[in-house]
Amino acid sequence: MSKMPVLFIGHGSPMNAIEDNSFTQSWKEMVKKVPIPKAILVVSAHWYVKGTRILADEKPKMTYDMYGFPKDLYQVSYDAPGAVETAKRVQKLLGNTVQVDNSWGYDHGNWVVLHKMYPNCDIPVTQLSVDQTLSAKGHFLLGQKLKPLRDEGVLILASGDVVHNLQRVNWDSTSGYDWAETFDHQIRDEILAGRYENVINYEAFGKAAQCSVPTPDHYYPLLYMIGAADADDNVTVYNDACVMGSLSMTSYMLG
Repeated sequence: MSKMPVLFIGHGSPMNAIEDNSFTQSWKEMVKKVPIPKAILVVSAHWYVKGTRILADEKPKMTYDMYGFPKDLYQVSYDAPGAVETAKRVQKLLGNTVQVDNSWGYDHGNWVVLHKMYPNCDIPVTQLSVDQTLSAKGHFLLGQKLKPLRDEGVLILASGDVVHNLQRVNWDSTSGYDWAETFDHQIRDEILAGRYENVINYEAFGKAAQCSVPTPDHYYPLLYMIGAADADDNVTVYNDACVMGSLSMTSYMLG
């Protein structure tokens, strides 16, 4: 079995689930370079809770965790079967730090992306929460523990946004504020150079980091990707852009 790559997707607005744009087209292009997974493990920014939790439901429910969007968005259904065996494997890899929680289901950090990437809903999916009590280094270390999944046919897909500041969103803007572009490019350059310590210690980038990551929920999934990376992984950057002033769409494939 060929080694799976590991992905980070800047998922942006939930509207990407029902729009056809350059970003969603790029997600479809990424899939063409990925061997068909046995299962998918999504690490979603939108399941941001105290503790690390794993979804181990045979038929996970849809979670529409966004407000004020068009009705069509709440009719999107992603009914891929739950990856129960993979969830058990994650429990084994992470040990006592993870507990099963089937109350949440597939949130929009998950289905906005998978609806475009794997529209046939034929690959089992499980989802991992982002523990709000852990440090950045703690999330990186969990990513390292998940690395064996790559040799077992499981696609690790982390979903968030490198820059995510909803307080500063400008719906009419097609680019990013200077600080957003600066931080997005700094993180991109560190990932391309394999300087993962600097990605973990992102706060050292000062004002640009403070504005780009006012809360770490959307940034932390990135740390699972670099945690599960190998030293010899090729890095490919997709959707290298900011939109709405304060959202980054930049996405990565390692491997």
